[in-house]
Amino acid sequence: MFKLLAQCALLSFALSPCAAIAEPITLKLAFFTSDQSKIFNIAVRPFVDAVNAHEGIKIETYPSGILGKDQAQQPQMVRDGVADIAFVVLGPTGNQFPDRSVMELPGLFNDMAEATLVCTRLIASGMMEGFSDFYVIGAFATDPESIHTRPPVATLGDLKEKRIRANNMLEAWVLAKLGMYPVVLPIGKTAEAISRGTIDGAATAPLAMIDFGVGRVATHHFMLSLGPTVITILMNRKKLESLSKENQAVIRQYSGEWLAARIVEGYAPYNKEIVEQLKSDPAREVVFPSQADINVAAMAFKATRMEWAETSPHNRQLLNAAEAELRQLRSTQ
Repeated sequence: MFKLLAQCALLSFALSPCAAIAEPITLKLAFFTSDQSKIFNIAVRPFVDAVNAHEGIKIETYPSGILGKDQAQQPQMVRDGVADIAFVVLGPTGNQFPDRSVMELPGLFNDMAEATLVCTRLIASGMMEGFSDFYVIGAFATDPESIHTRPPVATLGDLKEKRIRANNMLEAWVLAKLGMYPVVLPIGKTAEAISRGTIDGAATAPLAMIDFGVGRVATHHFMLSLGPTVITILMNRKKLESLSKENQAVIRQYSGEWLAARIVEGYAPYNKEIVEQLKSDPAREVVFPSQADINVAAMAFKATRMEWAETSPHNRQLLNAAEAELRQLRSTQ
């Protein structure tokens, strides 16, 4: 009788809604700015929503720098386990990911679709060093950056000796070649610097210009195509490998080219929409450089690419690989 009662009690507990149910594994994703920004909805939300549709795994997002606002420290937060995953703009991280420079070379890519797919494939190939601590969920590049200033700019000559924010040291190198005084600055601090008069303007992609408030203080837009900004979504590699095979498979399923395709799908049309809005706004001046200015810039861009490639055999290999991927990509279009 005792055994029968015990079995009945066990069965009753198992059928009870209060019975213990295995909780899904929860991963923390750090995002240094607002989750209302367009970049969050284009680049982060598709991945998070796709993963969270599966049982057994859940991603919780921590936007607005809750886990840490410093862009340069986002990779270290992932290494240290403060976050399992982070949205990382590579420019402000200094020399942590030196090979990203191949993607930042000016005059190489026509648009963000080309740059994003080439970046995704180069990282997947293992050629780009610096990522050994991480699993790269997503890697993408913005459209080539342009220059947005407070004072009027009609020609490349008008930018001479202007203090212009650069995203990274390579971009600073390019701006200096074109006669500007570059200031490497995180995008989150750029609008305030322009407002205070510390700098005259910024090199940035149109979407970032809107998301980070640069457009509120810079109303003159010189649409010279520079290099893109490289952005990644990085996961602690050891954390990934600690997950069950099923959960690892879910993360991998929505990474790489799957995520790249969704980012391009959301980003490219929105970027064009921003440019059209700028052009139609009577309070703004949008200038596309003359052919003469394009030719001057193209010479500086080519010199930059050659000098960068000659710095080391590894740089030359990276540039060759990027150009090969680009040729293959264009041949299929």
